[in-house]
Amino acid sequence: MRILVAPDKFKGTVSAQTAAQSIRKALGNQHEVYLQPLADGGEGTVEAFGGPNRTDTVMGPLNSPVEALWRLHGNFAVIEMAQASGLTLAGGIEGNDPIAATTFGTGQLIGIAIERGAREILVGAGGSATTDGGLGALEALQPLQRLREVSIIVACDVKTRFNQAAETFGPQKGASAPQVQFLKRRLERVAQMYLEDRGIDVSTMDMAGAAGGFAGGLASIGASLTNGFDAVSEAVELLESIEKVDLVITGEGYVDDSSFEGKVVGGVLALAQETRTPAIVIAGGWEKTIACPAPIYGLEDEVGRENAYENTKRSIELVTKNAISNWEKGR
Repeated sequence: MRILVAPDKFKGTVSAQTAAQSIRKALGNQHEVYLQPLADGGEGTVEAFGGPNRTDTVMGPLNSPVEALWRLHGNFAVIEMAQASGLTLAGGIEGNDPIAATTFGTGQLIGIAIERGAREILVGAGGSATTDGGLGALEALQPLQRLREVSIIVACDVKTRFNQAAETFGPQKGASAPQVQFLKRRLERVAQMYLEDRGIDVSTMDMAGAAGGFAGGLASIGASLTNGFDAVSEAVELLESIEKVDLVITGEGYVDDSSFEGKVVGGVLALAQETRTPAIVIAGGWEKTIACPAPIYGLEDEVGRENAYENTKRSIELVTKNAISNWEKGR
């Protein structure tokens, strides 16, 4: 068979690339296998395009230098906010300062890409530590006139609007209740400033609240906001790849209703249905009440929770072998 392996990361355990390789190993040599790790705009977006081939030092979310990995291919660049302004770089929820956290480093990285010849830039907006409305990034990008010949696409993994970002995501970035209210008022002021200065009302835009309003900040200077999975899948020509195979295997750490709201698993399964291509889902765990159009094989169900987390690569291999065996029996 011709099989396309197209998973997302198993968050907290293995990357999409590692998950894809584990599934590939389980399939052995009797099939023609194609690997296409995917992402929805968060961590792993650069990996979906072949991995990083550039490293630059920029300002991290709390003003300490960080080494940010990104990709440049011709005049097309792929950048992840998590590499420059990520919550992990700030020490997680416990180490982050949600008021001070800045997107300046992501703006620096975009500027570096432009200096290196990039004219189309895809920015994955997931995993940020920030709620600054993109002010830091815009400061780093001065003078903004240099963006006139550049197309910037922000790949967003949420639909949240600009003024809702603090309440929706602030607690996940370590903000206390009073800090959330401060951040909300700050975003409202920033939205008003963007409207007065540029005539762009980011408060009415879906997805403008991604990465604490970073997406809206870039939208105010002409960037396009798009669903992260759609941006990645179109760029890697996922639909065309699915049309050429007999089976698609996708997966992620946990499958629930949110998986079908612009995320990788739901997106892959929708394309598989469109092309009438059979599909299988490998997941760490899954919500048993969801209506999924493809069979789901859960690591926790088949090898136990401890093995699923501590030996994820091996667990994926074992569960994939079982999934393929069952699928072939049912053909």
